[in-house]
Amino acid sequence: MTNTPKTAESSVAQASDNAAENTTEEATGRRVRILSARSAGILALVLAAVVFAIDQGTKYLVVTQMQLGERITVIDGLLWWYSIRNSGAAFSMGENVTWVFTLVMVAAAAVVLYLLRRTRALSWTLALGGLLGGICGNLFDRLFREPGFGSGHVVDFISVPNFAIFNIADSAICVCMAFIVLLNFKGLNLNGTRVQAPADEISADEAPAGDKNAEEKSTAEKNSK
Repeated sequence: MTNTPKTAESSVAQASDNAAENTTEEATGRRVRILSARSAGILALVLAAVVFAIDQGTKYLVVTQMQLGERITVIDGLLWWYSIRNSGAAFSMGENVTWVFTLVMVAAAAVVLYLLRRTRALSWTLALGGLLGGICGNLFDRLFREPGFGSGHVVDFISVPNFAIFNIADSAICVCMAFIVLLNFKGLNLNGTRVQAPADEISADEAPAGDKNAEEKSTAEKNSK
């Protein structure tokens, strides 16, 4: 008999934990998928690993199957495989300070990992996981490719008209950053809650009925005086 309360409490706690992964939150009429901390972390790392593997796999094919500077037409006038090595950023900016980009990538990866520890929303988990994979893909090049540790040149090979030559990691970074901007624009927090509008921005029509009645009563009393 003395163990019954503990059993009930533990059952409730266990049920809450099991439901955390599948909980959906209603906010302004939209549903948000919430994951447990463990599930969010595993999903993000798996996605990052997939992006990293695809990025490094395609780079391996470029390095081993194409000559430096070789260009292969994929879609005439629209898409080419163009094997180059980039020591700088997009459009070859900062070619003489490669180590700076290496430090920036290390810092960016650390920030993403920190944010992932606080992430519960599925959409944020996917965005940050893909972003981490892209960052690690290019960071690997900076650390381990020629000419040396920390100053390696990134393998770029996707060429389209009037744009910088890029790779899979670059694509993942750009897509995920655009997704993150969208999530912020929609007011979705890392934990799945939504940013609430300040109280002073709530219109009178949205105020509770009790507040309206109190305000009308106060106005009537002032007018009677």
